[in-house]
Amino acid sequence: MSTLAALIQDLAAGAVEVVDLTQPLSEQTPVLVLPEPFVNTPGWRMHELSRFDDRGPAWYWNSFEGGEHVGTHFDAPIHWVTGKDGQDVSQVPANRLIGPAIVIDKSAEVAGDPDYLLTVEDVEAFVEEHGPLPEAGWLLYRTGWDTRAHDQDAFLNADDSGPHTPGFSTECAQWLAEESPLIGVGVETVGTDAGAAHSFDPPFPCHGFMLGSGKYGLTQLANLATLPPTGSVLVAAPLKIVEGSGSPARVLALKPVS
Repeated sequence: MSTLAALIQDLAAGAVEVVDLTQPLSEQTPVLVLPEPFVNTPGWRMHELSRFDDRGPAWYWNSFEGGEHVGTHFDAPIHWVTGKDGQDVSQVPANRLIGPAIVIDKSAEVAGDPDYLLTVEDVEAFVEEHGPLPEAGWLLYRTGWDTRAHDQDAFLNADDSGPHTPGFSTECAQWLAEESPLIGVGVETVGTDAGAAHSFDPPFPCHGFMLGSGKYGLTQLANLATLPPTGSVLVAAPLKIVEGSGSPARVLALKPVS
């Protein structure tokens, strides 16, 4: 039996589960807020065109508007200055949108410290327990932050000193970008960098190092708690936007049913 035939059989038999890692996209979806003088992304908006009425008696449809980086979305290299000569989202090879995934769970640490940063040592400890990082794979960083995804204030978790959300240490971001075999990272927060990353040296290191190395980011993921540490396959499907810096995406995972 071929690999694809076996997969289809396992899906039909319930031996492989498809997990939706995508947050619902609506006008209530939380969005990043930048301080002045920077331009902010618009949120998501739907505009009804017709709904079985005089505007279109037999059909319902809408137009929509929103930023490329709203809700569960994909970051292409061209999104950041370090990757400005790299791929736009339409140029990302399709075979790099599917790959093995690992899940590093630091939800307990983040519950005690919302500014928790994943370190190289954390990744090395994971490798010691679970084996080497997968070639052309994805690191999915579970923090428990997806439970806040329906509350803008709780999701951004900002006070007078700025937002407080988990992310990657500068050293970890650089190591993942330049030394690991991974091609992307995925997070449950509004962006791949920590809330305090504007004050890091360099600022926003996950964006800078990962995208500058031709790698990718996924944000505002859901249901990472249901995935095993290893053994799942990630499928990311952004829109093929010409010159797009990113796109809202439907992100799925295939995992074995134990």
